[in-house]
Amino acid sequence: MGYGIVIRVQGEYACFTRPEMKVERVSYDVITPSAARGIIEAVYWKPAIRWVIDKITVLKEIQFTNIRRNEVSTKIPESVARNIHRGTDKLFYLDSTKERQQRAAMVLKDVDYVIEAHFDFIPEKAEGDDTVEKHYNMALRRFRKGQHFHQPCLGVREFPAQVSLIEDEAILTSPLTGNLDLGWMLYDLDFTNPREIVPQFFKAVMQDGVLDLTRIDMVR
Repeated sequence: MGYGIVIRVQGEYACFTRPEMKVERVSYDVITPSAARGIIEAVYWKPAIRWVIDKITVLKEIQFTNIRRNEVSTKIPESVARNIHRGTDKLFYLDSTKERQQRAAMVLKDVDYVIEAHFDFIPEKAEGDDTVEKHYNMALRRFRKGQHFHQPCLGVREFPAQVSLIEDEAILTSPLTGNLDLGWMLYDLDFTNPREIVPQFFKAVMQDGVLDLTRIDMVR
């Protein structure tokens, strides 16, 4: 049984990077299901529940802009962290000044979404007095108070998301009309085998500004 919520997510900029773009960042036209799930999990996540995105409604016209961002060109190898854990006398840091580089990015601007989602309860991961009702009420309380474990973001940390819970019966409609084929879009990552993480894609078609994720076929 799933317990659902409806939230509104807004931001000045957003970047949901297409994985096929290797050098410069290019955003998808709309927020991806995995990014939407990440925003919700930033507010409330527990091992005993898994959030599932049902629908995404785009409330504003899709707009792109080009920017340049400072990024680091490398990352600390896992082997370094492992050796330090074993007692190696080595500093665990990355000199961002030396490793800095500028990269162009095509990002979305002035985004506004309504995200409908529910969570599935995973009994085998529940602890103590865990119940569906308990998690649902805790999630609602955190959304109402504007609490979060870490700052929700729109694809990258530099683009914070403003998140609010929709509880009234007001219907927020999209200005977009007709069918819009968005092509293949990343749905999520399958972590069933941690040694071989598998990306999942789906054919995204938006009808009147609504991306219905309850009726999609995924491919790997």
